[in-house]
Amino acid sequence: MSQIVGVVGLGTMGAGIAQVCLEAGHTVIGMDGASVAREQGLARIQQGLQRRVDKGAMTADDVVAALARLAIVETVAAFAEAEVVIEAIAEIPDIKHTLFRELVEVTPATALLATNTSALSVTGIAEESGRADHVVGLHFFNPAPAMPLVEVVHTRHVDPEVYAAAIEFAEGLGKEAVPCPDTPGFLVNRILVPMLNDAVRAYAETGVDPADIDRALKAGAGWPMGPLALIDLIGIDVQVHASEAIAEALDNDYFAPHPLLLSMLEEGRLGRKSGQGFHTYSSS
Repeated sequence: MSQIVGVVGLGTMGAGIAQVCLEAGHTVIGMDGASVAREQGLARIQQGLQRRVDKGAMTADDVVAALARLAIVETVAAFAEAEVVIEAIAEIPDIKHTLFRELVEVTPATALLATNTSALSVTGIAEESGRADHVVGLHFFNPAPAMPLVEVVHTRHVDPEVYAAAIEFAEGLGKEAVPCPDTPGFLVNRILVPMLNDAVRAYAETGVDPADIDRALKAGAGWPMGPLALIDLIGIDVQVHASEAIAEALDNDYFAPHPLLLSMLEEGRLGRKSGQGFHTYSSS
């Protein structure tokens, strides 16, 4: 069923989510307060849809039709008729809380309001919104058009019918919608983040070549990508942020980032985005 979907934040994640919603046949209103972000977000969506054509998953006519259902706006006032709104802005609690209060003011009372947060409390966002029974987490994984998983996060406040609608919405995007509670790191990051930190610890303590650690996990554990290469892809800064957030929320230093990651962050060795992490990457 086609719906009117608002997406707040047109960075990499927001643009990817908007693309996924367009491909599913929804009308999408993409909002970002920065003009540069709006321009770059539109370009990302167009490029993403073109990649689907190149792979034979869409036709050129499909892209024209999808883009005709897309509007790029600069304020949340455009969400007056939105049935679903997905937030994909900076992981800063105060900014998210303010946004959700604004969304409650402008959206229909029946609208599903979702946060794409990977580290913050969905319950906290819901409680600050003023409409906690309609707030869920829809945690997409990067890149959203390619990654099949969406963690659908429930709180103790959410209306069961609203939560069921969130599951149905995510499944309608062609995603694997996995229900999960509002626990630090949800499911994947609660398991994956400390595993990646353990890989960093093994590297720091043994001095094994990073390429050999990655090859070993791919060949021995069936990982499609080695753990150190995966951290480089995610970004050392993101790994540090996720580790610190989970460690703080659980009051457990086991989840804290390894000191080597903190050193790499300070040096600006952020992985693929900087050209240097555990591996070296070409700028081309």
